[in-house]
Parts: sequence; structure tokens; C-alpha cells
Amino acid sequence: MTITIKTGADIDAMRIACRLASEVLDYLTPFVKPGATTEELDKLAHDYMVDVQGCVPAPLNYAPGGHKPYPKSICTSINHQVCHGIPNDRPLKDGDIVNIDITVIKDGWHGDTSRMFICGNGSIAAKRLCAFTYDAMWKGIAKVKPGARLGDIGHAIQTFAESNGFSVVREFCGHGIGQKFHEEPQVLHYGRPGTLEELKPGMIFTIEPMINAGKKDIKSMGDGWTIVTKDRSLSAQWEHTVLVTETGYEVLTLSAGSPPQPDFITSTKT
Repeated sequence: MTITIKTGADIDAMRIACRLASEVLDYLTPFVKPGATTEELDKLAHDYMVDVQGCVPAPLNYAPGGHKPYPKSICTSINHQVCHGIPNDRPLKDGDIVNIDITVIKDGWHGDTSRMFICGNGSIAAKRLCAFTYDAMWKGIAKVKPGARLGDIGHAIQTFAESNGFSVVREFCGHGIGQKFHEEPQVLHYGRPGTLEELKPGMIFTIEPMINAGKKDIKSMGDGWTIVTKDRSLSAQWEHTVLVTETGYEVLTLSAGSPPQPDFITSTKT
């Protein structure tokens, strides 16, 4: 396994790309409401990335081995869709939950982040799933520091999610990122502490747990991209891109509109 360690200049470039990715979500936030279509959101995001930010939408025509090219500039996964949902012309309904996943390329560097949105008045169960998934992501982020192991991240996420009655999707994971969309290492959202690769300063990767309200089992839809829960239970995901620093971590995908960090994070910051 070859994990790239980013230089100071690399990290500066990644800070820009990652902030821009988060700012796309800031821009889209007021448009995510009942009656809007994900097709419209995709068009808004595409034009903002290209015309305002001077970025390239990384998902557009992305075609990893065995996949046909992805046809849109963002991923929009609604309700029981786990990930890689393709924007379409179906209007969002009151109570829908939707994950919007943004990856931009700025000056050759990738910034990758996603957020959950609740359209109108979400159910208590939907709000709880989205909130606990957000906290699960941050439980993983909090484990990032030099000398820690990737297994520490996965274990923190898994134990938190499962102790609150949720399940963790196994087939998809976080990943290293930089000049390539997906690099080593793979960042599992389950596992045992003290296992897998050691974290070192200069590593940059995503933490992006997919948490289901029901069972962990998933299936792929006929479009070749969209992943859904087998039992049709709701699924949620949040994603940040994280740098391992000399003393801990830096979340690169933060912007003015990012949701506040959980109390268990802010209370431990000095």
C-alpha cells in the first residue's frame, strides 16, 4: 500500500479545494426544499463550481473500473438511498432526507465533502438518524492523530452507531484523496482499535460513514450507481476530508455554512 504524504504546498492546495467543496453545499442549502428537483440542484451546483469557483466537478463522467461514466456533477441520495444517487427530475417531498455529495477539482486537487438535508418537516426518526450519523462521523474524526490506527476510527464510529440502534454499511468506506479522487488508504467505518495502518502527519483522507436505520445490508440499482438499503430503511451519510497534523487533525472541508461541531468536540478543544 502506497499512502502519499502531502507536503506543505500540497496541504495549502488541498485546503483551498476542500473549502470550495464545502462552499458549494453552503450555496445549495436554501434551494434544498420540497418541490425542488435534484436535477435542478445539480445544475445549480455545476454552474457554481465552474463559473464562480473555477473548479471542475469531479463526479461528472467519472468512470472507475467496471462502471459506466457517472452522468452528473453531484450525487444526491434520498431516503433509503445509501450513496451515489443520480440527480433526476423527481421533486423532493416534505419529510425527505437527502445527502448531497460534492467533490471539486481545483488546480488539480480534489476536495470532497457531503451533508444531510431534511426537506421541510422531517420525522423524529429521520432527524435522529441524521443527527447521530453526524456525531458518528465526528467520533471517528476525534480519533485522528499521529500514531493512531485506522482501526481506531472505524471502531469509534461502529460502537457509537450500533450502541444507538443503527447499523454501519460495510461495502463503502472513506479514502485517501489529493491529486487523485481516490487514493490509499481505505478508511473503514467499522473495525477493531489498534489495527490497520498507522496515521502519520501529512496524510489526508475522508471519513464518511453511511449509517442505516435498519439493517446494514445494501443492494445496487439498475442504473449501475445508486446504492440502496435492502430493507428500504432510511440511510444517512456525512463526509469530511481530514488532515493528520503533527498534534492531531485538521478538518479541511469546513466553511462559513458548515454545521456546528458537536459539543463533545468543542468541549475538548483547547
